[in-house]
Amino acid sequence: MSNLEKKKFPIGPFEVPENICDTTLDAYIKVIKDFPGKLKNLIENLTDDQLDTPYREGGWTVRQVINHIADSHMNSFIRFKLALTEDNPTIKPYDEAKWAELQDSIHMPIKPAMRMIKGTHQRWTVLLKSLTNKQFERTFHHPEHNRNYNLRDNLALYVWHCNHHFAHIENLKKEKGW
Repeated sequence: MSNLEKKKFPIGPFEVPENICDTTLDAYIKVIKDFPGKLKNLIENLTDDQLDTPYREGGWTVRQVINHIADSHMNSFIRFKLALTEDNPTIKPYDEAKWAELQDSIHMPIKPAMRMIKGTHQRWTVLLKSLTNKQFERTFHHPEHNRNYNLRDNLALYVWHCNHHFAHIENLKKEKGW
């Protein structure tokens, strides 16, 4: 893996686990529950200049990453709710790169995004803890990928997503000596 690939995928690309048992589900739910606090601790002392530093050459700034997490996790939470209340609904994809270029992602303070992440994760955790194994098998259809995703695998993806972007910021802080 090249240095650029290591910076893009510091924990490696997402791989769908073969089997997600109840113990693993519990661990995943804990990641979702704990992520907002963990992220807050990582970024709480960063200055505006640091927040406006890209995590890699050609990559998003820390501010954009945090806003992206808020956008992405809200979308995922909504996809969970759609899958739980409709039969294999077709979800609405969005262009995350274009969203990251909008003014609210580039220039706003991060506090509103952090509040959104905290609230989304609190609600998501309550929802996840209430699901049965049968409900975790419910699906939604992603038209860009032309495939169905079950909630168990999608939860694994978002646990990876939390850790992936956390590592982007953590590695940048180490690299810069912040």
